[in-house]
Amino acid sequence: MAEIATGATLTWKEAEPPALPPATQLQKLRGGLRIAAALIVTAVLLLVFVLGKWLKGRFGPRVTFQYGAARFWSRLMLALFGLKPVVRGRPIRKGGVLVANHASWADILALRSVTRINFVSKAEVRDWPGVGRVAELCETVFIERKRSHAKRQQTDLLERIVAGELLCLFPEGTSTDGLRVLPFKSTLMSVLFIEGVHEEAMVQPVSLVYRPSPRLGLPVNFYGWWGSMSFEGHIWEVACRSRGGTVEIVFHEPSRAVDWADRKALTAHCETAVRSAFPAEALA
Repeated sequence: MAEIATGATLTWKEAEPPALPPATQLQKLRGGLRIAAALIVTAVLLLVFVLGKWLKGRFGPRVTFQYGAARFWSRLMLALFGLKPVVRGRPIRKGGVLVANHASWADILALRSVTRINFVSKAEVRDWPGVGRVAELCETVFIERKRSHAKRQQTDLLERIVAGELLCLFPEGTSTDGLRVLPFKSTLMSVLFIEGVHEEAMVQPVSLVYRPSPRLGLPVNFYGWWGSMSFEGHIWEVACRSRGGTVEIVFHEPSRAVDWADRKALTAHCETAVRSAFPAEALA
């Protein structure tokens, strides 16, 4: 399921999905209207993004309006799904990596709404109906689990970082209920320690904390997407029920990769920083 992350992983299943009462007719109407609006917004702004990519290929890196369209799309999508981003700190701008916890498909919307970024995803996402094609068009880096592909994938990541791109890794290796942070894996951090990269590359831990509106009586893990929960089903529930929710995006202090002895030390630092935004009793 939601393993937009690094390397070979298992789906996290150590919590029960939230038990929700049947949606009311009003909630279903709201959900249907939101999904319809989301599809229209996505179709229009995806065309703008693709046009921008084509013009960039013709006229060079000065063409950047497509990234503004991607940010606008993310903000609209969050609003349509009843979520408001609350930002703490400032993101680094380019030539590095954001390292975040992973709670939901909404993480992509949250991070894209505040900065220009590309994501590192498991290769299986490319085959998801609709979603995979959109992810591919939006310059996602797809990672195969086979060891034979490791060198090529490392080269791809290296080229992106050297070109000044900002990438996002979800090193837990799976999404969770959003109430905890799982141990981080260090596999893909190795690209930051290649000669010619680590002298310049910046790394910034990011915490994503979701909170439903207390007025609605929704479960605290309502926005989490994990285990056997279907992608379409979770989107539908959020579209029907979400109002007044928030996603807090905490950008912690960045550092240079060269300041750390190795990828494991850097990964441990990022995990500690990300965990600091969560209540101690909720952490794994």
